[in-house]
Amino acid sequence: MDGLTLSQYSGQHRVPGTQELIGGFEQDCTDRGLTGETTRHYVHVLKLFSRFVESQGISPLDVDKYVLRNFIRHRRAGGVESKTLKNELSALSAFYGYLCFEGLVQTNPISPVRKRFLKGYKGGLDDPQRKLISVGEMAKLVNSVLDPRDKAIILLLAKTGVRRGELISMDVDDIDWAKQSIILKPKRKRSNRIVFFDDECARALKRWLKVRGELKPKTEALFVGAGWVRLKRNGVYSLVCKHAQRVGLHDSKSPKLEDHLTPHCFRHWFTTWLRKNGMSREFIQELRGDRRKEAIDIYDHIDRAELRKAYLACIPQLGVA
Repeated sequence: MDGLTLSQYSGQHRVPGTQELIGGFEQDCTDRGLTGETTRHYVHVLKLFSRFVESQGISPLDVDKYVLRNFIRHRRAGGVESKTLKNELSALSAFYGYLCFEGLVQTNPISPVRKRFLKGYKGGLDDPQRKLISVGEMAKLVNSVLDPRDKAIILLLAKTGVRRGELISMDVDDIDWAKQSIILKPKRKRSNRIVFFDDECARALKRWLKVRGELKPKTEALFVGAGWVRLKRNGVYSLVCKHAQRVGLHDSKSPKLEDHLTPHCFRHWFTTWLRKNGMSREFIQELRGDRRKEAIDIYDHIDRAELRKAYLACIPQLGVA
């Protein structure tokens, strides 16, 4: 873009093209500190959307609620599920928020359309209860997995409650074996970056690291996939669903959310069973990395040794040798 910001185009009397708009937005994502994975997802959605807009003979700058309504109809006609549409509209909202900031559009058209046509997009009102499995079912799943990497991933998701993005960004050196903890990469959604793991998880991690060492990957990533490069989000999703389906805990053909065991279900499992085992709400929030909601909470410091002790007392044991 020759060093110009998009807002300077108004002084050039030239409307930027679609590729210039996407390129400027991609740079803005980087400037805002968004992860590479998030930025790639946003750009993928924008390219998909731009093809639709071009088919309508207009520029992204001229998109209104009627174009967006037609886009939703088009995606639904292609068999796209509501959850995917919500994610796509979120990406488009970020894009139009950027265009507003640059002064290229007056308002963000996404919010009213999203509220009207994707009911419950904020509160999940049209989503059924996320799948929750028992401790016995989790033990059955974990102990059915023979692959050292996959077993370590599933155990780590269950025992720490980390998000998929947090898991794939882990490096080998992030592990503190003395304290059996992991320091997560900074994320805007997470406050506390330290998570603990127990002896069951430690044994699985060590087995995987032994295999990983033999592979000699040219990356610091804790978990690697094809080509011995850092494992991607889709790789985690696929392996979880594959193993869960094999033991009857996941039905990929069902349209019901409660029939699917996905990586995020492990965070739900982690939270639920810590509560059932008597852990305080404040400790669970700290382990999940939830941001404090009350101003006075910032003065409520949690002792890390006490938190680790409570974690080890409440985290379910799965009979992993």
